[in-house]
Amino acid sequence: MRFAILGSGAVGGYYGASLSRAGQPVTFIARGAHLRAIRERGLLVWSPLGDFAVHAPAEEDPARVGPVDVVLLAVKTYDTEAALPMLGPLVGPHTVVLTLQNGVDSAERVAAAVGEPHVLGGTTYVATALHAPGLIVQTGTHRRIVFGEFFGARDRVSERVAAIGDVLASADIQVETVPDARVPVWEKLSFLAPIAGFAGAAREPTGTIWGDPFIRAQFLEAVREVERVARAEGVAVADDLVARITAYVDALPSAMRPSLLIDLSLGKRIEVESLQGDVVRRGQALGVPTPIMATLYAVLKPHAGGSR
Repeated sequence: MRFAILGSGAVGGYYGASLSRAGQPVTFIARGAHLRAIRERGLLVWSPLGDFAVHAPAEEDPARVGPVDVVLLAVKTYDTEAALPMLGPLVGPHTVVLTLQNGVDSAERVAAAVGEPHVLGGTTYVATALHAPGLIVQTGTHRRIVFGEFFGARDRVSERVAAIGDVLASADIQVETVPDARVPVWEKLSFLAPIAGFAGAAREPTGTIWGDPFIRAQFLEAVREVERVARAEGVAVADDLVARITAYVDALPSAMRPSLLIDLSLGKRIEVESLQGDVVRRGQALGVPTPIMATLYAVLKPHAGGSR
């Protein structure tokens, strides 16, 4: 199964390297120093699961790659518009684009460019960072992808989802295939948008948010706001979603910092529009109040473009 990795940084690069190591034909779409490093030295992964390096093709121009079976789209959400034109040369009649981006609007934006039949939705749980050009560092052992159909029939796991899932699993990736990708995507957003919002607004790690009873209660109410928007959109998130998120945050290291907070502290662009902003806009369109998420959005919105 031929793969192209569009967004070959910390997340896409890690999964692409795992697939390449397992013998799948993978081409990385990259640029600048990262592209040069992959071409000259290969892509190196340092991981608690074992370090490894892969030597796979890397291109800046997708036209030099041509249609593939699967495109893994893993660019930051604020880079989606720039990435969409790059999909054209990679997408043939039977190509699937699997989005692994934060937020819930990625699949819709990709579908507008290549058509709904080509798009699968998904989310991922992995702790990786691009430490230097050509070097990805994994700081945990999670490497989980949950994905499925985002459009059309969603009553069972489709054949193409099952087939791609088998290939991903053969590369030592923890895979969960689902009939309706909207469910895991919204369930992740129900955690990520509030925790990233609170941590970013406070400039503090997760433990500070969770350790204060008042802030913790406001965080959980923000989770409920996102949950109510999801249900208004017709997405059947879990009935015990708040309890699941509570247990999940209980188990997090107190020093854990969401990527939005890390990017904010470095003066980089942040994904506020696809996290807090999207929740607020969708809530407004559906008549669902989101006062806490709206406040977090207002606080973080001035920093959307970074400070340098």
